[in-house]
Amino acid sequence: MATVTVLASPSSWIESDAVAQCHQVAAFDGMLHVAGMPDLHPGKGAPIGAAMTSTILYPFLVGSDIGCGIAVFPIRLKRAVPEKLAARFPDLDHPLDGSDPAWAVADGDVPAGFIEGLGTVGRGNHFVELARIDTVFEPGHASRLGLDAGDTVLIVHSGSRGLGERILRAHTEAHGAGPTPDPAGYLAMHDAAVRWGSLNRRLMAARVAHALGAEPTEPVVDVCHNLVEVRDGVYLHRKGAAPGDGRDVLIAGTRGTRSYLVAAHAGPEANHSVAHGAGRKMSRSDALRRGRAKHTVEELRRTPFGSLVVCGDRQLLFEEAPTAYKRIEQVIADLVDHGLATPVATTVPLVTYKTADVVSRRGRGRR
Repeated sequence: MATVTVLASPSSWIESDAVAQCHQVAAFDGMLHVAGMPDLHPGKGAPIGAAMTSTILYPFLVGSDIGCGIAVFPIRLKRAVPEKLAARFPDLDHPLDGSDPAWAVADGDVPAGFIEGLGTVGRGNHFVELARIDTVFEPGHASRLGLDAGDTVLIVHSGSRGLGERILRAHTEAHGAGPTPDPAGYLAMHDAAVRWGSLNRRLMAARVAHALGAEPTEPVVDVCHNLVEVRDGVYLHRKGAAPGDGRDVLIAGTRGTRSYLVAAHAGPEANHSVAHGAGRKMSRSDALRRGRAKHTVEELRRTPFGSLVVCGDRQLLFEEAPTAYKRIEQVIADLVDHGLATPVATTVPLVTYKTADVVSRRGRGRR
Protein backbone atom coordinates (compact mmCIF):
# COMPACT_ATOMS: atom_id res chain seq x y z
CA MET A 1 0.00 0.00 0.00
CA ALA A 2 1.11 3.56 -0.66
CA THR A 3 2.32 5.77 2.16
CA VAL A 4 0.05 8.48 3.59
CA THR A 5 1.24 11.71 5.20
CA VAL A 6 -1.01 14.48 6.55
CA LEU A 7 0.97 17.70 6.83
CA ALA A 8 -0.92 19.34 9.66
CA SER A 9 -0.36 19.94 13.35
CA PRO A 10 -2.23 17.84 15.95
CA SER A 11 -4.33 20.89 16.84
CA SER A 12 -5.53 21.45 13.27
CA TRP A 13 -9.07 20.55 12.26
CA ILE A 14 -8.74 17.45 10.08
CA GLU A 15 -11.84 15.27 9.74
CA SER A 16 -11.33 11.56 10.22
CA ASP A 17 -13.40 10.96 7.06
CA ALA A 18 -10.82 12.91 5.05
CA VAL A 19 -7.95 10.87 6.46
CA ALA A 20 -9.92 7.69 5.77
CA GLN A 21 -10.36 8.79 2.14
CA CYS A 22 -6.58 9.28 1.88
CA HIS A 23 -6.06 5.68 2.99
CA GLN A 24 -8.75 4.45 0.61
CA VAL A 25 -6.96 6.16 -2.28
CA ALA A 26 -3.64 4.75 -1.08
CA ALA A 27 -5.05 1.25 -1.65
CA PHE A 28 -5.65 1.89 -5.37
CA ASP A 29 -3.50 -0.09 -7.79
CA GLY A 30 -0.25 1.70 -8.57
CA MET A 31 -0.50 4.31 -5.80
CA LEU A 32 2.81 5.40 -4.30
CA HIS A 33 2.23 8.27 -1.88
CA VAL A 34 -0.72 10.36 -0.68
CA ALA A 35 0.05 13.75 0.89
CA GLY A 36 -2.76 15.52 2.73
CA MET A 37 -2.46 19.29 3.02
CA PRO A 38 -3.51 21.22 6.17
CA ASP A 39 -6.74 22.22 4.35
CA LEU A 40 -7.63 18.54 3.82
CA HIS A 41 -11.35 17.74 3.88
CA PRO A 42 -13.64 15.00 2.50
CA GLY A 43 -14.73 15.07 -1.13
CA LYS A 44 -17.06 12.96 -3.22
CA GLY A 45 -15.15 9.70 -3.06
CA ALA A 46 -11.70 11.27 -2.89
CA PRO A 47 -10.09 13.79 -0.53
CA ILE A 48 -9.84 17.50 -1.34
CA GLY A 49 -6.58 19.12 -0.35
CA ALA A 50 -4.43 16.16 -1.38
CA ALA A 51 -1.60 15.39 -3.78
CA MET A 52 -1.34 11.76 -4.89
CA THR A 53 1.38 9.99 -6.88
CA SER A 54 0.78 6.80 -8.83
CA THR A 55 2.16 4.75 -11.68
CA ILE A 56 -1.42 4.74 -13.06
CA LEU A 57 -3.46 7.80 -14.12
CA TYR A 58 -6.84 8.19 -12.37
CA PRO A 59 -8.98 11.04 -13.82
CA PHE A 60 -11.32 10.65 -10.85
CA LEU A 61 -8.55 11.97 -8.56
CA VAL A 62 -8.45 15.26 -10.48
CA GLY A 63 -12.21 15.62 -10.67
CA SER A 64 -14.48 17.50 -13.02
CA ASP A 65 -13.15 21.02 -12.52
CA ILE A 66 -9.87 20.37 -14.31
CA GLY A 67 -7.74 23.50 -14.41
CA CYS A 68 -9.38 25.20 -11.44
CA GLY A 69 -6.95 27.66 -9.93
CA ILE A 70 -6.34 31.10 -8.48
CA ALA A 71 -4.80 34.06 -10.30
CA VAL A 72 -3.80 37.48 -8.97
CA PHE A 73 -3.96 40.56 -11.19
CA PRO A 74 -2.74 44.04 -10.19
CA ILE A 75 -5.39 46.71 -10.76
CA ARG A 76 -4.97 50.46 -10.48
CA LEU A 77 -7.97 52.34 -9.15
CA LYS A 78 -8.26 56.02 -8.25
CA ARG A 79 -10.35 55.29 -5.18
CA ALA A 80 -11.32 51.93 -3.71
CA VAL A 81 -14.72 52.56 -2.13
CA PRO A 82 -16.37 49.12 -1.71
CA GLU A 83 -19.97 50.37 -1.97
CA LYS A 84 -19.36 52.14 -5.28
CA LEU A 85 -17.21 49.39 -6.76
CA ALA A 86 -19.58 46.57 -5.82
CA ALA A 87 -22.35 48.23 -7.80
CA ARG A 88 -20.11 48.37 -10.88
CA PHE A 89 -19.09 44.71 -10.97
CA PRO A 90 -20.20 43.04 -14.21
CA ASP A 91 -22.55 40.05 -14.29
CA LEU A 92 -20.06 37.17 -14.39
CA ASP A 93 -22.82 34.57 -14.60
CA HIS A 94 -23.33 35.35 -18.29
CA PRO A 95 -20.70 34.54 -20.94
CA LEU A 96 -18.90 37.21 -22.90
CA ASP A 97 -20.54 38.54 -26.01
CA GLY A 98 -18.51 38.96 -29.16
CA SER A 99 -18.04 42.71 -28.78
CA ASP A 100 -16.75 42.73 -25.19
CA PRO A 101 -13.37 44.52 -24.94
CA ALA A 102 -12.15 41.79 -22.55
CA TRP A 103 -11.50 39.59 -25.59
CA ALA A 104 -8.37 41.65 -26.24
CA VAL A 105 -6.50 39.65 -23.56
CA ALA A 106 -7.16 36.35 -25.38
CA ASP A 107 -4.10 35.15 -27.23
CA GLY A 108 -4.85 32.65 -29.97
CA ASP A 109 -7.70 30.19 -30.27
CA VAL A 110 -9.96 29.11 -27.40
CA PRO A 111 -8.67 25.75 -26.09
CA ALA A 112 -10.71 22.81 -27.38
CA GLY A 113 -12.90 25.34 -29.20
CA PHE A 114 -15.12 25.36 -26.12
CA ILE A 115 -16.89 28.73 -26.02
CA GLU A 116 -19.72 27.79 -23.65
CA GLY A 117 -19.38 29.48 -20.25
CA LEU A 118 -16.22 31.38 -21.16
CA GLY A 119 -15.74 34.43 -18.96
CA THR A 120 -18.01 33.15 -16.17
CA VAL A 121 -17.12 32.37 -12.57
CA GLY A 122 -19.33 29.38 -11.73
CA ARG A 123 -20.70 28.53 -8.30
CA GLY A 124 -19.51 26.70 -5.20
CA ASN A 125 -16.34 28.20 -3.75
CA HIS A 126 -15.44 30.12 -6.92
CA PHE A 127 -15.17 33.90 -6.66
CA VAL A 128 -13.71 37.10 -8.05
CA GLU A 129 -12.42 39.44 -5.36
CA LEU A 130 -11.13 42.97 -5.34
CA ALA A 131 -8.63 43.03 -2.50
CA ARG A 132 -5.94 45.20 -0.96
CA ILE A 133 -2.39 44.11 -0.17
CA ASP A 134 -2.19 44.33 3.62
CA THR A 135 0.85 43.09 5.54
CA VAL A 136 4.02 42.48 3.53
CA PHE A 137 6.33 39.95 5.19
CA GLU A 138 8.91 39.73 2.40
CA PRO A 139 9.26 43.21 0.81
CA GLY A 140 11.93 42.13 -1.67
CA HIS A 141 9.87 39.21 -2.95
CA ALA A 142 6.69 41.28 -3.13
CA SER A 143 8.57 44.01 -5.00
CA ARG A 144 9.73 41.52 -7.62
CA LEU A 145 6.06 40.78 -8.24
CA GLY A 146 5.34 44.50 -8.48
CA LEU A 147 3.30 44.50 -5.27
CA ASP A 148 3.43 46.76 -2.23
CA ALA A 149 1.27 47.35 0.85
CA GLY A 150 -1.88 49.25 -0.05
CA ASP A 151 -1.96 48.10 -3.68
CA THR A 152 -5.21 46.73 -5.04
CA VAL A 153 -5.44 43.38 -6.81
CA LEU A 154 -8.08 41.17 -8.39
CA ILE A 155 -8.11 37.56 -7.15
CA VAL A 156 -9.89 35.18 -9.51
CA HIS A 157 -10.76 31.62 -8.48
CA SER A 158 -12.39 29.50 -11.17
CA GLY A 159 -11.75 26.59 -13.50
CA SER A 160 -12.74 24.93 -16.74
CA ARG A 161 -16.50 25.04 -16.16
CA GLY A 162 -18.39 22.67 -18.47
CA LEU A 163 -15.29 21.56 -20.39
CA GLY A 164 -13.71 19.72 -17.45
CA GLU A 165 -17.06 18.26 -16.51
CA ARG A 166 -17.51 16.91 -20.03
CA ILE A 167 -14.06 15.29 -19.96
CA LEU A 168 -14.61 13.52 -16.64
CA ARG A 169 -18.16 12.46 -17.55
CA ALA A 170 -16.95 10.79 -20.74
CA HIS A 171 -14.37 8.87 -18.71
CA THR A 172 -16.64 7.81 -15.86
CA GLU A 173 -19.40 6.65 -18.19
CA ALA A 174 -16.92 4.19 -19.66
CA HIS A 175 -14.59 3.41 -16.75
CA GLY A 176 -16.18 4.66 -13.53
CA ALA A 177 -13.57 5.65 -10.93
CA GLY A 178 -11.01 3.39 -12.58
CA PRO A 179 -7.86 4.46 -14.43
CA THR A 180 -7.79 5.72 -17.97
CA PRO A 181 -6.77 3.14 -20.58
CA ASP A 182 -5.40 6.00 -22.72
CA PRO A 183 -3.23 8.32 -20.56
CA ALA A 184 -1.95 10.29 -23.54
CA GLY A 185 -5.47 10.92 -24.83
CA TYR A 186 -6.72 12.00 -21.42
CA LEU A 187 -3.71 14.27 -20.87
CA ALA A 188 -4.29 16.02 -24.20
CA MET A 189 -7.87 16.88 -23.19
CA HIS A 190 -6.77 17.67 -19.63
CA ASP A 191 -4.08 20.09 -20.81
CA ALA A 192 -6.62 21.91 -22.99
CA ALA A 193 -8.91 22.28 -19.94
CA VAL A 194 -6.02 23.66 -17.87
CA ARG A 195 -5.30 26.27 -20.56
CA TRP A 196 -9.03 27.04 -20.79
CA GLY A 197 -9.21 27.65 -17.02
CA SER A 198 -6.30 30.09 -17.18
CA LEU A 199 -7.89 31.93 -20.12
CA ASN A 200 -11.18 32.07 -18.24
CA ARG A 201 -9.51 33.75 -15.27
CA ARG A 202 -7.83 36.30 -17.54
CA LEU A 203 -11.09 37.13 -19.28
CA MET A 204 -12.95 37.61 -16.02
CA ALA A 205 -10.22 39.86 -14.64
CA ALA A 206 -10.38 41.92 -17.83
CA ARG A 207 -14.19 42.15 -17.61
CA VAL A 208 -13.98 43.46 -14.05
CA ALA A 209 -11.12 45.84 -14.82
CA HIS A 210 -13.06 47.43 -17.69
CA ALA A 211 -16.19 47.70 -15.54
CA LEU A 212 -14.23 49.47 -12.79
CA GLY A 213 -12.57 51.88 -15.21
CA ALA A 214 -9.13 50.27 -15.10
CA GLU A 215 -6.83 48.71 -17.67
CA PRO A 216 -6.51 44.90 -17.71
CA THR A 217 -3.14 43.56 -16.57
CA GLU A 218 -1.21 40.31 -16.77
CA PRO A 219 -1.43 38.05 -13.70
CA VAL A 220 1.51 38.04 -11.31
CA VAL A 221 0.31 34.66 -10.00
CA ASP A 222 -1.76 32.04 -11.83
CA VAL A 223 -1.59 28.56 -10.31
CA CYS A 224 -3.89 25.63 -10.99
CA HIS A 225 -4.82 23.30 -8.11
CA ASN A 226 -6.88 20.61 -9.90
CA LEU A 227 -4.59 18.83 -12.33
CA VAL A 228 -2.30 15.90 -13.01
CA GLU A 229 1.30 16.14 -14.17
CA VAL A 230 3.92 13.61 -15.11
CA ARG A 231 6.76 14.05 -12.63
CA ASP A 232 9.79 11.80 -12.27
CA GLY A 233 8.07 9.25 -14.47
CA VAL A 234 4.90 8.94 -12.36
CA TYR A 235 1.52 10.67 -12.33
CA LEU A 236 1.10 13.38 -9.69
CA HIS A 237 -2.61 14.06 -9.16
CA ARG A 238 -3.60 17.23 -7.33
CA LYS A 239 -7.14 17.70 -6.05
CA GLY A 240 -7.39 21.03 -4.25
CA ALA A 241 -3.60 21.22 -3.86
CA ALA A 242 -1.37 23.79 -5.53
CA PRO A 243 2.02 23.05 -7.08
CA GLY A 244 4.60 23.92 -4.45
CA ASP A 245 7.81 23.52 -6.39
CA GLY A 246 9.24 27.03 -6.29
CA ARG A 247 6.08 28.88 -7.31
CA ASP A 248 4.22 31.81 -5.81
CA VAL A 249 0.75 30.72 -4.69
CA LEU A 250 -2.26 32.69 -3.43
CA ILE A 251 -3.82 30.57 -0.69
CA ALA A 252 -7.38 31.80 -0.30
CA GLY A 253 -8.93 32.42 3.07
CA THR A 254 -12.61 33.34 3.01
CA ARG A 255 -14.58 36.40 1.99
CA GLY A 256 -14.35 37.53 5.64
CA THR A 257 -10.68 36.78 6.34
CA ARG A 258 -7.26 37.44 4.92
CA SER A 259 -5.71 35.42 2.13
CA TYR A 260 -1.99 34.68 1.93
CA LEU A 261 0.44 35.02 -0.94
CA VAL A 262 3.24 32.54 -0.25
CA ALA A 263 6.49 31.40 -1.82
CA ALA A 264 6.11 27.63 -2.01
CA HIS A 265 9.06 25.26 -1.65
CA ALA A 266 7.50 21.87 -0.88
CA GLY A 267 9.47 18.64 -1.27
CA PRO A 268 8.73 14.95 -1.89
CA GLU A 269 6.95 14.30 1.44
CA ALA A 270 4.28 16.81 0.36
CA ASN A 271 4.37 15.57 -3.25
CA HIS A 272 5.78 19.00 -4.13
CA SER A 273 2.45 20.62 -3.21
CA VAL A 274 0.89 23.13 -0.81
CA ALA A 275 -2.62 23.95 0.38
CA HIS A 276 -4.95 25.85 -1.95
CA GLY A 277 -7.20 27.52 0.63
CA ALA A 278 -8.65 27.43 4.12
CA GLY A 279 -10.52 24.16 3.50
CA ARG A 280 -14.07 23.44 4.57
CA LYS A 281 -14.84 22.38 8.11
CA MET A 282 -18.61 22.17 7.54
CA SER A 283 -20.57 20.48 4.79
CA ARG A 284 -22.75 22.77 2.72
CA SER A 285 -25.90 21.46 4.41
CA ASP A 286 -24.43 22.05 7.88
CA ALA A 287 -23.27 25.54 6.94
CA LEU A 288 -26.74 26.34 5.60
CA ARG A 289 -28.53 25.04 8.69
CA ARG A 290 -26.19 26.63 11.24
CA GLY A 291 -25.84 29.87 9.33
CA ARG A 292 -29.57 30.45 9.10
CA ALA A 293 -29.80 30.03 12.87
CA LYS A 294 -27.04 32.58 13.55
CA HIS A 295 -27.00 35.15 10.75
CA THR A 296 -29.26 37.21 8.55
CA VAL A 297 -28.65 37.65 4.83
CA GLU A 298 -27.70 41.28 5.36
CA GLU A 299 -25.13 40.33 8.00
CA LEU A 300 -23.47 38.02 5.51
CA ARG A 301 -23.33 40.69 2.80
CA ARG A 302 -20.81 42.74 4.82
CA THR A 303 -17.72 41.31 6.49
CA PRO A 304 -15.77 42.36 9.61
CA PHE A 305 -13.32 44.12 7.25
CA GLY A 306 -16.15 46.32 5.97
CA SER A 307 -15.95 44.59 2.61
CA LEU A 308 -19.06 43.76 0.59
CA VAL A 309 -20.26 40.44 -0.82
CA VAL A 310 -22.06 40.46 -4.16
CA CYS A 311 -24.25 37.36 -4.14
CA GLY A 312 -27.84 37.10 -5.30
CA ASP A 313 -28.11 33.46 -4.19
CA ARG A 314 -29.11 33.40 -0.52
CA GLN A 315 -28.37 29.72 -0.10
CA LEU A 316 -24.85 30.21 -1.46
CA LEU A 317 -24.31 33.09 0.97
CA PHE A 318 -24.82 30.70 3.88
CA GLU A 319 -23.03 27.72 2.34
CA GLU A 320 -19.92 29.83 1.73
CA ALA A 321 -19.99 31.76 5.00
CA PRO A 322 -16.55 32.30 6.57
CA THR A 323 -17.56 30.13 9.54
CA ALA A 324 -17.89 27.12 7.20
CA TYR A 325 -14.11 27.16 6.68
CA LYS A 326 -11.03 26.43 8.75
CA ARG A 327 -8.84 29.21 10.10
CA ILE A 328 -6.54 30.29 7.29
CA GLU A 329 -3.91 31.33 9.85
CA GLN A 330 -3.66 27.73 11.10
CA VAL A 331 -3.35 26.39 7.56
CA ILE A 332 -0.49 28.80 6.84
CA ALA A 333 1.18 28.03 10.17
CA ASP A 334 1.11 24.32 9.32
CA LEU A 335 2.71 24.96 5.94
CA VAL A 336 5.43 27.05 7.58
CA ASP A 337 6.03 24.51 10.36
CA HIS A 338 6.47 21.73 7.79
CA GLY A 339 8.85 23.85 5.70
CA LEU A 340 6.51 23.98 2.71
CA ALA A 341 6.00 27.72 2.22
CA THR A 342 7.08 31.20 3.28
CA PRO A 343 4.42 33.94 3.61
CA VAL A 344 5.10 36.91 1.34
CA ALA A 345 2.03 39.10 1.94
CA THR A 346 -1.59 39.05 3.00
CA THR A 347 -4.62 40.45 1.20
CA VAL A 348 -7.86 41.76 2.70
CA PRO A 349 -11.13 41.77 0.73
CA LEU A 350 -12.87 44.91 -0.48
CA VAL A 351 -15.55 43.35 -2.74
CA THR A 352 -16.12 39.62 -3.18
CA TYR A 353 -18.25 38.54 -6.14
CA LYS A 354 -19.97 35.16 -5.92
CA THR A 355 -22.93 35.49 -8.28
CA ALA A 356 -24.92 38.41 -9.65
CA ASP A 357 -27.01 40.37 -7.18
CA VAL A 358 -30.47 40.02 -8.70
CA VAL A 359 -31.91 42.94 -6.72
CA SER A 360 -29.18 45.32 -7.86
CA ARG A 361 -29.41 44.10 -11.44
CA ARG A 362 -33.17 44.69 -11.53
CA GLY A 363 -32.65 48.09 -9.99
CA ARG A 364 -30.17 49.06 -12.70
CA GLY A 365 -32.64 47.85 -15.32
CA ARG A 366 -35.36 50.20 -14.05
CA ARG A 367 -33.19 53.27 -14.15
